[in-house]
Amino acid sequence: MTAPTLPPNSSSDTPAPTTGARPDTGTPAGPDASGTPLGQTLHTQVIAWFDANARDLPWRRPDAGAWGVMVSEFMLQQTPVSRVLPVYEQWLDRWPRPADLAKEAPGEAVRAWGRLGYPRRALRLHGAAVAITERHGGDVPTEHAQLLALPGIGEYTAAAVASFAYGQRHAVLDTNVRRVLARAVTGVQYPPNATTAAERRLARALLPEDERIAARWAAASMELGALVCTAKNESCARCPIAAHCAWRLAGKPAHEGPPRRGQTYAGTDRQVRGKLLAVLREAHTPVPQTVLDRVWHEPVQRARALDGLVADGLVEPLPGGLYRLPLT
Repeated sequence: MTAPTLPPNSSSDTPAPTTGARPDTGTPAGPDASGTPLGQTLHTQVIAWFDANARDLPWRRPDAGAWGVMVSEFMLQQTPVSRVLPVYEQWLDRWPRPADLAKEAPGEAVRAWGRLGYPRRALRLHGAAVAITERHGGDVPTEHAQLLALPGIGEYTAAAVASFAYGQRHAVLDTNVRRVLARAVTGVQYPPNATTAAERRLARALLPEDERIAARWAAASMELGALVCTAKNESCARCPIAAHCAWRLAGKPAHEGPPRRGQTYAGTDRQVRGKLLAVLREAHTPVPQTVLDRVWHEPVQRARALDGLVADGLVEPLPGGLYRLPLT
């Protein structure tokens, strides 16, 4: 996903271990490649490229604040920037602080999520807003461990918010960064399907020691993967580190498997769930089962999709065959 930027000179990545655990992050000791000629070259050239080419995105502006960064991170998961932008702006206009969202019913978050897809993210973001309000006085916490303890926040999101919002030193490993490191350093076309311990060690080892530069490096390497070192049709001619890229220098050998293709959507339970939710989002009163039955022609699949929405907490069943978005 696209890396939100931080305060002017920061970006992110997980603590790069050197001789022992860092007191601010608790990262275990490990190899340190940040001071090597290659590491320094990558940092300098990628950050310089980023300074000249970074997209102007609202969550990258100083006034976005930690809450704006967090909202963007939830929305950008598996969703392109172009689809996120209008929903992000509307969301922050309506709920400029976590406490504003926490006061609303969870169903309102699902309604406002619109067609971004994977609507459970809306419930998780609402849950995080409630926890921030109750545990942290309405301010997004600054500590990585506190972020990780929030509902719906995993390793990546905690590192991203700590880095992009607060300029801390964390390894932020999204698909774009993993692809850049796989090609430039490891010499393979694509990273593994799931993040490995070896990838985490490499990312931490490459972190600049200076916190603000480390944060800038995180945002820059993410943007490079999003715009230049893309999964398909990579633009090596525009890449600031093409001369040092291990994969390119090796002749760009093909990976043993092609990049993962997007999931088929038409005819799937995901499509049926989306259609059911669209009806419920538009309605501000409970919807009868008979209305939902018109959404999809196949009754078994339709019932399965509706049951799944109820099980996920996205839809609340009521007596009399009525359904609504959740109020609690």
